Amino acid sequence: MTTRWRISNVVQRPKTDCLWALVVLWSCVAFYPALADDTVIGRIGDIELKQSELEESLGTLAATDAKALAEDPGALNKLVRSMLVQRLVLREALDKKWDQEPSVQPLLRSTREAALTDSYLKAICKPPVDYPGEAEVRAAYDASRAELTVPRSFKLAQIFIAKGSKTRPEDVMSRLKAAPASFGQIAREMSEERESASRDGEIGWLTEKQIQPEILAQLPKLSLNVVSEPLKLNDGWHLLNVLDVREPYTPFFEQVRVSLAQRLRAEKTKTAMQAYMSEMLQKHPVALNEVALSKLLQATSKP
Repeated sequence: MTTRWRISNVVQRPKTDCLWALVVLWSCVAFYPALADDTVIGRIGDIELKQSELEESLGTLAATDAKALAEDPGALNKLVRSMLVQRLVLREALDKKWDQEPSVQPLLRSTREAALTDSYLKAICKPPVDYPGEAEVRAAYDASRAELTVPRSFKLAQIFIAKGSKTRPEDVMSRLKAAPASFGQIAREMSEERESASRDGEIGWLTEKQIQPEILAQLPKLSLNVVSEPLKLNDGWHLLNVLDVREPYTPFFEQVRVSLAQRLRAEKTKTAMQAYMSEMLQKHPVALNEVALSKLLQATSKP
């Protein structure tokens, strides 16, 4: 999850937001049928989310997104909550016949067409069941060692005081010095980043690439479980606590075998889809009305 959402200003915004993948999932999950004997994972009112529905949703995640969920203790919890809220909103929309609104019809139609086209192309371009073989997966592993290496990681906690807050960082430091072992309790009471505060200030495991440069520069100076001096950033003050450190490592082949095989299958499917589309275009050349397109562009560009 980016792989994750931003927690105050500690986490650096990733180039690709894994939560976007989760948002897409929310819109799909509501239509999966549940098994009668499924365990109920969560409910909101009389709306339930069953285990099979969640498993099917997680099965559609890319390997990197699934890994982000596994590493963040609060990510799966937040995903389930978001799915339940989405279902509640969906029920309200359907009760009010929102799907029958004229303005919504083009969106539903284009979404349906895109989903059907994509699923059809993936089905007809799917690689053979026995692809990739063991040798191909091992070759991919050897070629991807640098890419697979996990950077140095830090398990962090923080107490955050927002810019303009009435709470002063000096007040927090005074409490910490009086009771150094009470970091979690003080974080719950005084940290103004409520998500991490609810977990005793814990943010979770972050790699060096996920951490804001200003924060990262301070971490090597900190001993484990010794709270930093208040660090001022644009959003406020951060009092950091390094709970644990992992040195860079490359996973063993068996640890990434499945994800590598999935990646190779996805790449082969994509290549086959592109080849299929090129063949379709050769058999059925596209003819465009350039004059009409030019007029349409001019009309849409007018203020």
